[in-house]
Amino acid sequence: MSEARARPPRWDPDERGIGVADARSHLARLDALRAAAAEDGWVAEEPEAHLLPHIVRHVQAGASWAIDGTATEPDGTFVVDLRWIGAADADRRTIRVAAYGLIGVVAEGITAVTEVRGPDILVFEVVTGMVAGQTEFAPHGHTLRVRIDGPSGTRPTADVGA
Repeated sequence: MSEARARPPRWDPDERGIGVADARSHLARLDALRAAAAEDGWVAEEPEAHLLPHIVRHVQAGASWAIDGTATEPDGTFVVDLRWIGAADADRRTIRVAAYGLIGVVAEGITAVTEVRGPDILVFEVVTGMVAGQTEFAPHGHTLRVRIDGPSGTRPTADVGA
């Protein structure tokens, strides 16, 4: 059996079993974000003052969300609890697109987003900020956790790690 066939499929149907390239050309940017995130004091203070007003304006402008609550964790992560109020038959892709729209209103020059699915919730873990060379100000960033309670048809099935 060829190496491509020994690999698990990436989707259904996956004829190749392997991609066409790597993403090494992006490692410098990812490494810069990782290095910045490891610096003491990189996460900016008062996310409720810096992030929440943008999120509220986005929601009030007609987004498919209701804000159920917010909190700032001891590590500076700003947690936003949202409820999907868009179409009841929305699929995960529709909700993901809307979530990226919301994340986009607070995203800075470099952003990493991880989607985590749970039995009753969809979570987007976000690290965003400005690293050296991207701003005339001191490098800084934000950590954001967007928790979405969606229609029952979009509820994910895997465990949430956050």
